[in-house]
Amino acid sequence: MTKNLDIEGLSSIVDSYQLFYVDLWGVVHNGVSLHDNAIRTLREITKKGKDYVLLTNAPRPNHAVKSFLEKLGMEKEIRDHVFSSGEAALVYLKKNLLNQSFFHVGAIRDFDLFRDFEKMKLDQINDCDYILCTGLFDDHHEDLNYYKNLLEKNIKKKMICTNPDLIVDRGGTRELCAGSVAMIFEKMGGKVVYFGKPYPEVYNQSIDNTNKRILAIGDNLNTDIKGANLLNYDSLIISNGVHKNEIKEKGIEKVAKSYEAICNYIQSELKW
Repeated sequence: MTKNLDIEGLSSIVDSYQLFYVDLWGVVHNGVSLHDNAIRTLREITKKGKDYVLLTNAPRPNHAVKSFLEKLGMEKEIRDHVFSSGEAALVYLKKNLLNQSFFHVGAIRDFDLFRDFEKMKLDQINDCDYILCTGLFDDHHEDLNYYKNLLEKNIKKKMICTNPDLIVDRGGTRELCAGSVAMIFEKMGGKVVYFGKPYPEVYNQSIDNTNKRILAIGDNLNTDIKGANLLNYDSLIISNGVHKNEIKEKGIEKVAKSYEAICNYIQSELKW
C-alpha cells in the first residue's frame, strides 16, 4: 500500500534514510520555474545532515545542467548536487568511442555533450559508426515517423541514448524525449545503450551509495520509480508530474501496477 505524505510531509520519514536521489524535472522544477516547496525540502534535508543527489535524465553534462538551473534562480549550494545522464554517457563515450564517428539526433542546444570530440560528428547518418541520440531535432519535435524513416537503414549501428525518458512536461506543454526515438529504433531491431534512470550506472557514478538507506523521489514510473525498484531502494512518486491525469483518474495503486512499478510513498508535490 502506497502511503500518502501530503499531510505529514517528507519530514515524517526523513530520519529513515541516509541518501536521497531526487529527480529534477517534474519534482524540483517544471522547465520554466523552480518549485518553492521542493527547494525548501532540499535545504531541510541538508540541515538534517543527509546526502542527496539531484539525479536527472538530462542529455547534457553536469556543468550545462547547472548553468540552466542557475538561470532558473537555483542557489549554488543546491545545484552542486547535480548528476546527469549526459555526464554518465560522456564518461562512456570518452572511454570507448572517442575516435569513432557519430551522427547526432537531437537539438543544437545539446552540443555541450560532444564539444570535446566535435570533429567526429558527421552530417550524413549513413556514413557514421554510431548514432548519438540526445532528443529530437528542433524542426521535427513531434513527428516520430520522421525518425523511423531516418533510422530504418541504419539499424545495424549502435545507438547511444542519453535520456531514457519518453516524455517531459515543460510548463504546461508535453514534449517527446530521446527515449521515444530510442524505443522506435529498438522496435525496428536496433541496439540501444541507455544512460540515465532506471539503469544502475547513473546512480552508482553519482555518489558513494554503498550500504546506505536510500529513498528515490521522482514523478516518472518508468524511470525514477523503476530505477528505485531495480536497485531495491524505497521510492516516493510525485503525483503532479507526468502521470498526473492517470493517477487522478485511476489512483496510484492501479497506475503503478500497470507500469509494473512499486511506490512506497506518494506526494502531490515534494514538500517538507
